[in-house]
Amino acid sequence: MDKQVIINVGRQVCAGGLEIGKLLAAEFQAKYYDRELLNLAAKESGFSEEFFKQSDERKGFFRSFFHLPYSGNWGGGSNFYQNNFSQESLFKFQSDAIIKAAQEGSCVFVGRCADYVLRDFPNVVNVFITASIEVRAELFMKEKQVTRDEAIRRIQHVENRRASYYNYYTGKHWGQADSYDLCIDSSAIGPKETAGLIAEFVRKKLNITPQI
Repeated sequence: MDKQVIINVGRQVCAGGLEIGKLLAAEFQAKYYDRELLNLAAKESGFSEEFFKQSDERKGFFRSFFHLPYSGNWGGGSNFYQNNFSQESLFKFQSDAIIKAAQEGSCVFVGRCADYVLRDFPNVVNVFITASIEVRAELFMKEKQVTRDEAIRRIQHVENRRASYYNYYTGKHWGQADSYDLCIDSSAIGPKETAGLIAEFVRKKLNITPQI
């Protein structure tokens, strides 16, 4: 494919966002980035990947981090303090990793405020994947072996955390239609068909002729 394509996928918990992102990456011959971004950010910063995992899409991580015993495996050594390292620094390292990946070719990014980070890039499509709470709770119950009430509680906890992180760094509203080009309910037709509809939308928005 000659034209670069960048698709940023926001998602509710257990709405199929990861599967749909991978399907879109395959469809557009693009690189797929989810937690892979944490490794890239770690390499860019010199800090441990575990540090980025602990703070992943989690606003206020530093407040809890400084109450933990220092284990010496975060990386960065005394530079952590000398460089006035902060949550904003962490976001900057991750943003730099996103930009560097996007400069290299077509990409599909899942979460991590990539839609905001790449807002000035051409050929970008931002989508949000939702699904009914009944479908998502059922899937969560099967994956985690918990009750329905516990599944819903944990889903809401993660989504509140994601929303707080996203809203803080982007100035937009996580999950609200005006923050994206397309919002779609994957529980209506399933992940595969949902990916197909998104791909069609991407082609029309970016004026891409399907390959035969």
